[in-house]
This record gives sequence, structure tokens and C-alpha cells, in this order.
Amino acid sequence: MRAQRLEDRVVMVIGAGSIGPGWGNGKAAAVQAAREGAKVIAVDINGDAARETVQIIHDEGREASPFEGDATDSDTVQAMMEHAIATYGRLDVVHHNIGIVALGGPVELEEKDWHRVLDINLTSAFLVCKHALPLMEHQGSGVILVTGSIAGIRYTGVPYVSYSTTKAAVAQLCQSVALQYADRGIRANCILPGLMDTPMIYQGLKEGYSATDQREMVEKRNTQCPTGTMGDAWDVANAMVFLASDEARYITGQNLVVDGGITCKMA
Repeated sequence: MRAQRLEDRVVMVIGAGSIGPGWGNGKAAAVQAAREGAKVIAVDINGDAARETVQIIHDEGREASPFEGDATDSDTVQAMMEHAIATYGRLDVVHHNIGIVALGGPVELEEKDWHRVLDINLTSAFLVCKHALPLMEHQGSGVILVTGSIAGIRYTGVPYVSYSTTKAAVAQLCQSVALQYADRGIRANCILPGLMDTPMIYQGLKEGYSATDQREMVEKRNTQCPTGTMGDAWDVANAMVFLASDEARYITGQNLVVDGGITCKMA
């Protein structure tokens, strides 16, 4: 049998709940990390969603702890890290998996929506690095992972300038952290999902595809993919486990594209 790749690691997934029924990227990542032997801290602004993920992990006979908190608040992020140390004594991996979408280009998008997306998608990632890195540096090891998007490197046909801009920024944040901390035993990488079938896409994206209903939106997204179908949360979760594991010990500062090949055909 293959050894569990995250055995005895403490993995914090921020955004470990799901915005709706089904499997979001963070929820799947938390469960998959636990299945690979990790002790998981499931963080979400929605406490019930975090506890649901933890219950799934507990039902499978594995270890996890919930934490309800807003990752855009510095004091709360610091408390997350303190919770990890108090509960498990260390923190080996932090996976930032937070992101919202606001439709609109520079003219159409309201300024308040720009700032809201910036805070949730980007400032939260900065705060996670700010408070997690000192703990990892003290340990002499650690992994920072951020869920970005191919929208940060390609125009996907949907006008959401705040989303694409912040997803581009988190990739550069990871690269900056990776190079600054490479000689301190800390790695940082960004996962770039393509068109994925997760609960997030059903929260207002159909207008961006000029679709009359969700079924039409799904059909359009499936057609865009070279494979003929979107990926799902488990594709992201498997990428997260790989990058968190020792199999990726010499991989840092990289963008791992998980997109079924769609960016290969985008200019």
C-alpha cells in the first residue's frame, strides 16, 4: 500500500467549507489531506460549513478541528495560527482557498465591489502569509499554498476584472514568498484551476456567460474545455496534496495549472 503522503502533518485549509451543496475546492482539499494522514484545521467564515467538513473527516475516522473566522481580519488570522499551535503543536501546511467573483469590467464594476474582492481574494492571502511564516520559520519548514485561477493568466471570456486581477496578484505573492524564504525550508506555490464544476460557479456566473439558466452555463463551460467537461474540486485537492507533500520538496515559486488543457488554446 502507498504510504500516506501527509502523515503526521498539520494542514490548515482556509476556506474549507462550501458556498453551496456539493464539493468546493477547500472542502475537498481538507478531506483529501485528512485521508492522506494529516491533522486538519478547517477554517471558514461560515462556522457551520467548517464544522460540516470536520464532521465528514471525523466520520472517516480521521482528525480535524474547526475554526470560524474572517481571513480579512489580521487579529482573526493570528488567532487561527495560535489555534493550530495550541491544538496540534505545529503548522506544516497552510492552504489559502478563498475567492469571490464580482462581474464587471473597469467601467461597470462598482468601486465598493472592487475593494471587497481585493480584500477577500488578496488581502486575506497576504495576512495568512504574514502570520503563518513566522511559525514556519521557527520550525525550519513549511508550505504555503494558494488557490489562484487561470483567469489570472488568461482572459477566459468572462468580464470580472477584480477577480482576474486578484488571482494574478496571489500568484506573484506566492513567488515572492517562495524566493524570500527558499533558504529557510519554506515553499510557496499557487494552484491555478481552470473551468471547474464547483458550487461557486452557480453563485451568479451565468450572467457572465450570457446564459439563460445554469444548465446553459454548464454546457457552455463544458464545451470550452478540450476534455469536453469541466474538472472538479477533487482535481484541485489532489494538486494540493501533491504540492504539500515531500514529492514536491524541490518545487517552489510555481504555478501549477489544473485546467484540462484549456489554457493551451487560449491566446
